[in-house]
Amino acid sequence: MGCLQSNAELRAAYRGPFPKGKYRMNQTVSPPQLTLRAVLLAIVLAVILAAANTYLGLFAGLTIASAIPAAVVSMGVLRALGGGTILENNIVQTGASAGSSIASGVIFTIPALVILGYWDDFKYSWVLAIAGLGGLLGVLFSVPLRRSLIVDQGLAFPEGKAAAEVLKTGENPGQGIKLLAGSAILGGLIKLAAGSGLRLIPDTAQVAAWFGKTIGYAGTNLSPALFGVGYIVGLNIGIVVFAGGFIGWNIAIPLYSTFFLESDPQLMQSIIAGCGGIGGDAECAAGAIWSAQIRYLGVGAMLIGGVWTLISLRKSLFSGVKSGMAVAKAGGGANLAHTERDIPMKYIGIGLILFTLPLLALYQAIVGQWTVSVPMTVIMVVAGFLFVSVSAYMAGLVGSSNNPVSGITIATILFAALVLVLLLGRDSSIGAVAAIMIGAVVCCAACIGGDNLQDLKAGYIVGATPWKQQVMLAIGAVSAALVMAPVLNILAKAYGIGVVSEAHPNPLLAPQATLMASVAKGIFGGELPWTTIGIGAGIGAAIIAFDSWLQARKAGFRVPVLACAVGIYLPIELSVPILAGGIVAWMVERKFGVKADDPEREKVHQRGMLFGAGLITGEALMGIGIAVPIVVAGSADVLALPEALQLGEQAAQWLGLALLALTAVLLYRTAIKRT
Repeated sequence: MGCLQSNAELRAAYRGPFPKGKYRMNQTVSPPQLTLRAVLLAIVLAVILAAANTYLGLFAGLTIASAIPAAVVSMGVLRALGGGTILENNIVQTGASAGSSIASGVIFTIPALVILGYWDDFKYSWVLAIAGLGGLLGVLFSVPLRRSLIVDQGLAFPEGKAAAEVLKTGENPGQGIKLLAGSAILGGLIKLAAGSGLRLIPDTAQVAAWFGKTIGYAGTNLSPALFGVGYIVGLNIGIVVFAGGFIGWNIAIPLYSTFFLESDPQLMQSIIAGCGGIGGDAECAAGAIWSAQIRYLGVGAMLIGGVWTLISLRKSLFSGVKSGMAVAKAGGGANLAHTERDIPMKYIGIGLILFTLPLLALYQAIVGQWTVSVPMTVIMVVAGFLFVSVSAYMAGLVGSSNNPVSGITIATILFAALVLVLLLGRDSSIGAVAAIMIGAVVCCAACIGGDNLQDLKAGYIVGATPWKQQVMLAIGAVSAALVMAPVLNILAKAYGIGVVSEAHPNPLLAPQATLMASVAKGIFGGELPWTTIGIGAGIGAAIIAFDSWLQARKAGFRVPVLACAVGIYLPIELSVPILAGGIVAWMVERKFGVKADDPEREKVHQRGMLFGAGLITGEALMGIGIAVPIVVAGSADVLALPEALQLGEQAAQWLGLALLALTAVLLYRTAIKRT
């Protein structure tokens, strides 16, 4: 362990590895963990990763786990400051990864309040309260689950294991930082050159045409971040997401334009007015059909997928809740080794009261009726603990990146909305908003809950003190919550979020938040294309049946319904680079002869994963940076090059494709290089 070699006293704390890889630590010596420099570095990284994942999630509906990049940065920075212990680095990655989790909880739900028209912008105090208190509740709810899921049941928690391996090796973190920084610069520069920046290249290379009454479309987004996402999630998920896009754009849109468009007078009129009608601008018409009808296929598929996820997890759900309740009753002893000490249960109880009362006041401010706000709070607390248990259990089984939190949130909003219909009536103007508010807190708690257990798994392997990690996670969650509203407002003003308008014809899509808004609005008397949603639910059911068949055959390839549903909902242009990144990951695995279930797979992909994470972070931070002058100047082309310096449409598209191909080559060569 290179990071300990300069400190004999700290080396003395370790007595070699257990057979299963857990580092044995002298119970009388606890190396520094919650040091000031570790806490400050974790806060900085939490804020950066929260901002980056906010942009990525609103843009593509996907977020990534960030513990490993945070661990690499921590090792490099602390080494430059004189050397850091493995437990300090573990604290940093714990706090930093909370930023990504809070971002996921927020972007899946809170933009729905703007989409519904309840807010004109993101209210700072409200976003802080929902995200911060939801995150803190997630930490408290997940504390009782640690011993059961990590120690007793020994669940895998793959990201936690991978982060622990990075921390244990500690080899040459400077090289890892160079990889992250170099790819971040590349991702940032390509984003600067694109449509919201210099306009040297477009955001999308695409072509569409009318074939009689049928629209044909092909295209790819030129985002290096999506390419990085594809590498990280792998070929299986890449294929599934792309298949969803193909269903929406290359099957459903052509069918609708051919057989149903002329019988939809409102949509037909808008295409005549905005796109020149049949035979006019095919790209414009395809986008109009997708926006008005086809994306709701994805809504239906996500809805049935969320319900199915909970049904299929019912045993895991009961096991997780039972474990939490059993450990809570057992309590903890004062004579436990520091590696087994969680936050004491009495403090958890006090915290639950202190963090729940402000949420009760918040709900009361919305509905103005104690007979409604109290049941809302009860639903929030019960659903919070229930679904934190599910999230933690699923994170242990399949990892945080594959954790179906959106399905959990759909279920919460559906149940809350049905209760609120009984309390407020179906024509209530505030019912949908109240349901979203409950779902937002539960979603933040569930995201943090799964992340907490991943970090505690890493800590368990390297010999950390659980309560110190839990405190750091709480600090990271609150730190990220402090910046969420400003980041959301900047992105909303520069690009728009979820709602197409004259000022923002191509907004950030926020697919999960749009889904939550649609579900809540639909229950409270809103007008939705229920026929299309029903067809989407049927497609989702067919995907579930197909995946169940694959599972019964023990096939290596699987078709998770929520991944396919997101692909149906998103424009196919976003799915193409995700698929391409997955293909590169598959090529790297072929190069080294590893398979999906190979224990060496994580090590094989470590360099490529860092490169991909850098692409994502660089593009996301540049996107936020570009948004600032756009908002200040009130003009979307404030950074655009003079027309004389811009390329023609075809040349610009080819340049963008060349840059994406260059990114693919660099990613592959980086991933296969061994040091």
